[in-house]
Amino acid sequence: MEQILSSPFFFPLITLLFIFIISLYFTINHLTNSKKQANNGFKIHPFFGTLPEFLRNRHRFLDWTTEVLSPLPTHTSIFFRPGRIHGIITAYPPNVEHFLKTRFDNYPKGQRVLSLLHDFLGTGIFNSDDQLWRMQRKTASFEFNKRSLKNFVLDSVKCEIKNRLLPILKETSGSNRVLDLQDILERFAFDNVCMLAFDFDPGCLSGHGSGESGFMQAFEEAAALSAARFMYVLPMLWKIKKLFNVGSEKRLRESIKIVHGFADKIIQTRLEEMSRENNKNSDHNIIHQDLLSRFIFADESSTHDCNFLRDVVISFILAGRDTTSSGLSWFFWLLANNQDILTKIRAEVSEVRSRVGKEIGDTYDFDELKEMHYLHGALSETLRLYPPVPVDTRACLEDDILPSGTKIKKDWFVTYHTYAMGRMESIWGKDCLEFRPERWIDENGLYKADNPFRFPVFHAGPRICLGKEMAYLQMKSIAACVVEQFDIDVVEKETRPEYMLSLTLRMKNGLPVRVKARK
Repeated sequence: MEQILSSPFFFPLITLLFIFIISLYFTINHLTNSKKQANNGFKIHPFFGTLPEFLRNRHRFLDWTTEVLSPLPTHTSIFFRPGRIHGIITAYPPNVEHFLKTRFDNYPKGQRVLSLLHDFLGTGIFNSDDQLWRMQRKTASFEFNKRSLKNFVLDSVKCEIKNRLLPILKETSGSNRVLDLQDILERFAFDNVCMLAFDFDPGCLSGHGSGESGFMQAFEEAAALSAARFMYVLPMLWKIKKLFNVGSEKRLRESIKIVHGFADKIIQTRLEEMSRENNKNSDHNIIHQDLLSRFIFADESSTHDCNFLRDVVISFILAGRDTTSSGLSWFFWLLANNQDILTKIRAEVSEVRSRVGKEIGDTYDFDELKEMHYLHGALSETLRLYPPVPVDTRACLEDDILPSGTKIKKDWFVTYHTYAMGRMESIWGKDCLEFRPERWIDENGLYKADNPFRFPVFHAGPRICLGKEMAYLQMKSIAACVVEQFDIDVVEKETRPEYMLSLTLRMKNGLPVRVKARK
């Protein structure tokens, strides 16, 4: 007996056995409670919970979870795996309304999400709660009024389309050269969000900028690696890799360093410009309309928190670059497979152009874009099937019962599955998998918006996206000008592009196309 006790392996083995017994007890207890709530949904294994199914399907997480939720009456299921990963995944509109609006205060972002994304997004508007989030939203809301939208469309977008986007497409037209349209759209969106939000033109689409290509690559890698933290088998593994600066965490640190350097350059340039302008103007009443300047003025101290301003810059680049470019990439792929819809869009654009007496090659203004109802419906239909942010997660502060009857415990997560919601027959009908813009058009031929809790592409409730209308105007501006002047021939259009599991729904290998000018 003494020999056994003195063995160097005795206490470690006893400790492991104790941990196993405790874990088994809590797992059985959890399984018992789970079975009382639902007999279907994610398959739960003893001790491992949903981990085996998760490992088999995490490379196709969106489609797998959609398949699981679809046959359930309330499209809601418990998701559980080791590492204190307990929660609910739902595609049920009443549940979405419950935690995005009805009980908004009980469902913040939560510490788990905030910590996973902190290295990349810091405490920016998309990765903050409570007063910090409210302050940023209030400051940003000044930029998203109707006058700013009109100026955005008339100035920045029109200039980028006419002087950069269309010349690139014309140059390659008929040459049989293959372009990555997703990359072009991302560069376009990046230039525009920088002009609008920071009064800074990186010249990324034109190729005249310095270091922007490196930044774009680093930004994409940082977003993808940050999102990958949610997919770890053992939740603590990424922290261990970060501690020792190895593997994906080493690459993430290097990418974030490049992203931070670029954001710091934008901030420093803006601060220096403001300082020079104020020195020339003794009354210091110069008004700056860009978003970054509003945040600088919101800081009443003389020494600005550059780390916080950096978080602001990165968050709005993510919002302005990745979302609209993702939506448009999927839009052009869908059009390539639905020529009848493309014909209807071209007819609508041509009708608007004829009515206002514009020449081919001219861009459209705010009111003209508002008249393109069918195009608006086609873009909404794209976002329904391929939402730029396919899933979003909140944390539960106190025990609650969802409208589906599902009990949720304190510290559990709740994920609303926007990608799955767009594929639910109970929400959109038997043709839910079809690309049909007509579902967004009323009997008078006008666009009709849907309930945001059935269509939470731009979120809903107090955190609804401030840039929703701006995103539509930018997408409509690009789509209208491109489809009337060019045929976009998608390479291998019959095969759906593989998506990336990143913070936004990007195409993994881009969107290779050939461009041909229309006569």
